[in-house]
Amino acid sequence: MNPLAFTKLSYGVYVVSTWADGGRPTGCTANSAMQVTAEPATIAVSINHDNFTNECIKNSGRFAINVLGEKSNPMIIGTFGFRSGRDTDKFTDKPEVKDFLPVVDGCIAHITCKVIDTMEAATHTVFLGEVTGAEILSDDTPMTYAYYHNVIKGKSPKTAPTYIKEG
Repeated sequence: MNPLAFTKLSYGVYVVSTWADGGRPTGCTANSAMQVTAEPATIAVSINHDNFTNECIKNSGRFAINVLGEKSNPMIIGTFGFRSGRDTDKFTDKPEVKDFLPVVDGCIAHITCKVIDTMEAATHTVFLGEVTGAEILSDDTPMTYAYYHNVIKGKSPKTAPTYIKEG
């Protein structure tokens, strides 16, 4: 099996945000999000079991998908993708709140969801969320995972569903 074939699938780059213990905002970079149905609007996201965000979504029952664009600050990916919310406040300022969820400054759209089901895979939880709100903030082109790797020259953290061990 050639795992590089998976890089030919289309992925976006997102920050999935939610509330942590004590009402502080947290989130993680994700590349696995998709619309499942139109009526009712339903979205699925995949979050690694080891990510603090996974635990927080399970506890809060809600999440927001923040869509990054090609002009979004690449530091957003690093802040939310390579640090744990267990020890780091990833939101440097008090975040804007939409539909009771923290949203990330610098994204081009956000979609808020209420968890309606979950599926456990070997390393990830797939959260199925009924959309409770959605807003477009910019006409910037959505960042794809290919753009992130080929143009920004970004890497995947070990907790990403698309992580491929080098060597």
